[in-house]
Amino acid sequence: MTRPWPVAITGLGCICAAGNNLDDCMEALYSGRRALAPSSRFTSDHPIKNPVFEVPGFNEPPELLRTSALGLQAAREAIADAGLDQQTLRSLRVGVCVGTTVGSAMNNEQFCRDYRAGLEPDLAPIERILRSNPAAVIARAFELTGPCQTVVNACASGTDAVGLAASWIRGGICDIVIAGGADELGRITYNGFISLMITDDSPCKPFDKNRKGLNLGEGAGMLVLESEEVRARRGKEARSFLLGYGSACDAHHLTAPKPDGEGLRYAIAEALSCSATPAEAIAFVNAHGTGTPDNDRVESRVLADLLPGVPFLSTKGYTGHTLGAAGAIEAVFTVACLERG
Repeated sequence: MTRPWPVAITGLGCICAAGNNLDDCMEALYSGRRALAPSSRFTSDHPIKNPVFEVPGFNEPPELLRTSALGLQAAREAIADAGLDQQTLRSLRVGVCVGTTVGSAMNNEQFCRDYRAGLEPDLAPIERILRSNPAAVIARAFELTGPCQTVVNACASGTDAVGLAASWIRGGICDIVIAGGADELGRITYNGFISLMITDDSPCKPFDKNRKGLNLGEGAGMLVLESEEVRARRGKEARSFLLGYGSACDAHHLTAPKPDGEGLRYAIAEALSCSATPAEAIAFVNAHGTGTPDNDRVESRVLADLLPGVPFLSTKGYTGHTLGAAGAIEAVFTVACLERG
């Protein structure tokens, strides 16, 4: 059975540097408040010390890695927003699909140092990894027995997870899917991006001619996706609808986009085709917009070519680049901003 588009979005949840819940995040976006500061979680020996966007006042429980704890927090908010209780969840086919890039690399550092030094490493970090798969943590917390998948596809992970989740609903595999992305900020990520010389020592400026690079961030964004039949039967009003989705690969470079934007062009065309939406109907684009010279140059040219005259912006000036969580957080922001106007 293939269900038609659209897929209903009935719940939203978010935690990032802009706030520990969606309401706080929206207040930060509309007031212009930013939480860019030196990291309070780690130190780096790298000579360049650039500020980051960390989640304020969030302490993960000892049994969970930070990435999974962030994802679970956002999922709890989204599920509550959707009005789903445990009895309803257990009566339906509910899946979980979460994207991440780094996972929880800081968890592994001491183990790797001890192992390379010929010492007997503590196995606790390995045990934490095995029980802290971001999607599995959410499934266990809510006793969900549908498909459960963690997507690792660089900075498109969260976006791809939402698209994959929608395909589960359209394909009749699930009635509801908890979908999104989560990533924590750590020393390995920080040192890696600093070494690439693509970070900014001040607030990032996506699509600005004077942009210098990105600010790193962390967080999670989750959406409750639901089939129209189930949503109508529950009497739950949709916050928005997912009309279509497109995905592609540049097959070009590990971190830089292909100069002609071929992959992005294909993904946009696929999303428009999938949703039977003419390009002329698009009124706004919430773009990736990292603030790096390469990404913003390619992305802005592609958007100008395919969607001429359509305004686009990036919210990374308030969250930083949250890697695998970015697309999911920005999907949550887009829905919330459309509601607010």
